[in-house]
Amino acid sequence: ASTSNRVSLYKAVHNLPFSLLYRIKNKYTMDSELPNVFSQLAVETKQNEVDLAVGEKRKYIEPESLKSQAVEDLKMFLNDWINSTLKREHIVVKNLEEDIFDGLVLHHLLVTLGKTKLDVQEVALSASSQKQKLHSVLTAINQELQLSEVEVKRKWDVDSIHRKDLLATFHLLIALAKHYQPDLAFPSDVCVNVITIENQKSGIKTEKTLEYLTISRDDKECKLTKDDVFDDLFKLAPDKVNTVIQAIIHFANSHLGHLGLQVKDIERQFADGVILLLLIGQLEGYFISLHEFHINPSSNAEMVHNVTLAFELLKEGGLMDNPVNPEDIVNKDIKTTLRVLYSLFTRHKVNQTVEG
Repeated sequence: ASTSNRVSLYKAVHNLPFSLLYRIKNKYTMDSELPNVFSQLAVETKQNEVDLAVGEKRKYIEPESLKSQAVEDLKMFLNDWINSTLKREHIVVKNLEEDIFDGLVLHHLLVTLGKTKLDVQEVALSASSQKQKLHSVLTAINQELQLSEVEVKRKWDVDSIHRKDLLATFHLLIALAKHYQPDLAFPSDVCVNVITIENQKSGIKTEKTLEYLTISRDDKECKLTKDDVFDDLFKLAPDKVNTVIQAIIHFANSHLGHLGLQVKDIERQFADGVILLLLIGQLEGYFISLHEFHINPSSNAEMVHNVTLAFELLKEGGLMDNPVNPEDIVNKDIKTTLRVLYSLFTRHKVNQTVEG
């Protein structure tokens, strides 16, 4: 069912006590009419599953998303950007998956844009030499972009780039382009369905989440007046950050207390999406079936699923004007978490004031 249909179902039962969430075992699955995407992918992912070691997981763009015009436009945009950047080098990229994986193009982009010299061989032919070159090039790129290991690990690494993972390749090229040419007019609002496959001892586990690759140009402008309020808070008034956090914690606890929940650590406790969903349910009048989310998430993918659902509900309620990456919440990004919670705080604190 579409998000709007699910929200209609949620609203239809909004008068039920939300605390019943813990007791109700709803036999009706709101998404029962949806095709099982994982069954559709069974054949396509079989070979990839065989390559996964126990405990290992990988992310892939859902095949249907790859067919979208937005993704095709993004591919063409990045192709053109690379070719114009490396025109003097007489390097022509025709296919992102096939032309990026060995490190040659990335090396030349780094040299051309970052004026960085690396002691690596120009052309690496064997898989081992290609990975060795990629390691050197990606290490230099990560340093240029000033990214932490955690940020890099969830976006790209040597193995994902070398196995021609388009999702990782997209993230890497977009990050490079934005870093060196921040005013580039990327295709806006490009998002993809991402399948996470994890090889657990009990078998293969799959999860589907929504991931934004680019935001809208309008949203980029909005950030100067909306999101950057928090950037300014952290930069210009760091002594006030804790005051804001405590105000939001107090606000959340005033609505979660009768569920037996208490928030003490915003970053950690909202990271898995459960308390965020419960808070949205209390404030916005949604009743969320246990079939819709993971009440005890045991993996990163399950947490992303929860947060993605929470974002869908916030968007339906007109509380999220700008695209936000659910993984930022899962990775305990305090500014992103505060922005999301502040949207709830401002609406319902104002409502309480008016009603009072």
